[in-house]
Amino acid sequence: MTTIGDVAKAAGVSRSTVSYALSGKRTISDETRERIELAIRDLGFTPNAGARALATSQTMVIGLLVQFFRDEFSPAMLQYVLPISDAAREAGYDILMVTEDDGPRALRRITDSGMVDGLVLLNVAHDDPRVPPLRAARQPGALVGLPRDTDGLDVFDLDFGEAARMLVDHLQERGHREIVLISPNEHVITRGGAYAWRFRDAALERAARYGLRIHPYYGDTEQPAITETWNRILDERPTATAVIVHNDAMVAALPPVLNARGVEVPRDLSVVGIFSEDFGRLFSLPYTAIETSPDKLGRAAVQALVQRMQGGDGVGDPVVRFIAPELTDRGSTR
Repeated sequence: MTTIGDVAKAAGVSRSTVSYALSGKRTISDETRERIELAIRDLGFTPNAGARALATSQTMVIGLLVQFFRDEFSPAMLQYVLPISDAAREAGYDILMVTEDDGPRALRRITDSGMVDGLVLLNVAHDDPRVPPLRAARQPGALVGLPRDTDGLDVFDLDFGEAARMLVDHLQERGHREIVLISPNEHVITRGGAYAWRFRDAALERAARYGLRIHPYYGDTEQPAITETWNRILDERPTATAVIVHNDAMVAALPPVLNARGVEVPRDLSVVGIFSEDFGRLFSLPYTAIETSPDKLGRAAVQALVQRMQGGDGVGDPVVRFIAPELTDRGSTR
């Protein structure tokens, strides 16, 4: 294993000079720094993370707190993990993903021990118990998801209310008067998943303004309940001409359900939803949809966090930023 002594010998400098070059604690000449960097590349030297943390008070690690629930569709949540990881790596940081059920305890553990330089929170609930310990931590944090109290936090989320209004508008403009609305599992609402009721309530309000009949249902996340729920709803609402789906598991399972019933989209039923382009490609979904923008949200959160971790003149007040919804028409409405 290559050591700092090997680097010093190859560069023709002392061990302490190599240490200063790595930590930035003292100024060294450009020529000396170049020799050290060349020796590091040639020898394949990787600085010890613990030693670097002691020298610089930085771990170059971002904590990513994720909660996976049985009543949420894991493939949808994983869409946010990759852009966060990519953005962190591009900024020179590694990711420590923490999935403990006791989120507040996990957050306190990794911040009190100095394991991370900052944190990103996913699955943010309306009254998220992880928020108070995040505010108390010395490390900065960023949230992907909107809590009730955003004071002092950098928050990034999709404008779910506007997304719902756009889809209702889309259907109303095409003459639809009776619509089925599929929401996330009821447990998501009970647990404080504000994104679910922000979308649902906005859709109901918009439909009422137009005088449309809209039938709200909670969806499921596991088979065979998903298929059973779809068939029950479609049997109960034979006069509905359109469906709005805000449930990843339900929309992923819809094509085979409609095929088995002999229902053709959009001839017999118009379908719109809210999911990412990558998700739609993964499950071959041919439906008009609002883009959920996991890439934009994840990258925006990491970029804001890195700016706060690194400090400097560019750091301003905390922000709450909503990504504007974008509708992609794939011809699934008549």
